[in-house]
Amino acid sequence: MRFHLIDRIESWDAGERISARKVTSRQEARWAPALYRGPDRDLLPFGLTLEALCQAATWLIMLSTGHRRRAVLLTVGEAVAHRPVRFGEVLHMTAVVESMSDEAALVGGVVAVDGEPVLEAAGVLCALRAGAELEDPADTRRMAGQLLDGGRVR
Repeated sequence: MRFHLIDRIESWDAGERISARKVTSRQEARWAPALYRGPDRDLLPFGLTLEALCQAATWLIMLSTGHRRRAVLLTVGEAVAHRPVRFGEVLHMTAVVESMSDEAALVGGVVAVDGEPVLEAAGVLCALRAGAELEDPADTRRMAGQLLDGGRVR
């Protein structure tokens, strides 16, 4: 992953679900809040909130396959924003595998702040590619160790 929207993986069940979190900050250069004018300058763009959920789902696929497979986004069936996310809020992502084969996965999930859903997505279709084709396997394992509690990789 070129940029990371996951700070910690809180729990995961292989092939089923993952819970992760991200503390948002206006200091992250890729969000460039100074470029926005008006009332939206303190809001996390909708696309990045959805990307955080998709990254959680990607980690679920990678962890579930021992880092052999990785999800590549193809299409989003439905994504609904319930309210904007303000910088400084903590995102809690829960991604769930709806179905999965060797070549594709269908996932969905919720992004919440303080228990309140801020985004829901369903029918997120991903191609599954060989993890080594997209990232250095050693880098992926190191990052997984940093994201998992205590560095434990299942």
